[in-house]
Amino acid sequence: MKKLFILGLGLSLGLTACQPAGNEDTMTDDMAAESEWMSLFDGESFDHWRGYKQEAMPEGWVIDDGAMYASAPGAGMDIVTRETFTDFEFAFDWKVEEGGNSGVMWHVDESAGDYPWMTGPEYQLLDDAAFNDGQINKNSAASNYDVQAPSEAVTRPAMQWNEARIVVDGNHIEHWLNGVKVVEYEKGSEAHQALVAESKWTGYATYGTTSTGHIAIQGDHGAVWFRNLRIRSTD
Repeated sequence: MKKLFILGLGLSLGLTACQPAGNEDTMTDDMAAESEWMSLFDGESFDHWRGYKQEAMPEGWVIDDGAMYASAPGAGMDIVTRETFTDFEFAFDWKVEEGGNSGVMWHVDESAGDYPWMTGPEYQLLDDAAFNDGQINKNSAASNYDVQAPSEAVTRPAMQWNEARIVVDGNHIEHWLNGVKVVEYEKGSEAHQALVAESKWTGYATYGTTSTGHIAIQGDHGAVWFRNLRIRSTD
């Protein structure tokens, strides 16, 4: 009887462990296959990065305790990956100073304008508590910047690490923050175009029109840190 009881208990615990937990971002088999992921920052060098329309990294970017750190925000501090990507999952940790503001863009085409945002949609990074009385809007952290607000507030306070993920599968886009999917849209759809038309991007003909390009990080607005940057191409 003891053997049967122990076996039954083991099966019960095993089944419980296999059940997904609510809205949490559970790791898929693909996410678990680390061999499919490429690190974009090893904590020691900027080998995968350079300044936007520059050959080298801007001097204001430094490595601070294993993290990439924009220590002197200002003109010329935006950076891009040396490689370009089409369909992908991009995961990274980020934090900003109190009142901090930054962003991550993708499908960025350097030939189309003076700034990454002229082509690339933006995953907003923000100290939400310092803006809009802490209320969610289309400029909050993890928003599709100035186009679509996140579905809920899951941002951690300034100077605490957040875990982010951007999924690009053709025109299907997802923004994840701290284990929760907070933005989802079909780029170029009627619904999406209507939102863009009501945003600050309505006057920029090149915005969101590219289907491949660099990943860019905004470094000109405030101190921002990144670590564990990794990408998995899904083309």
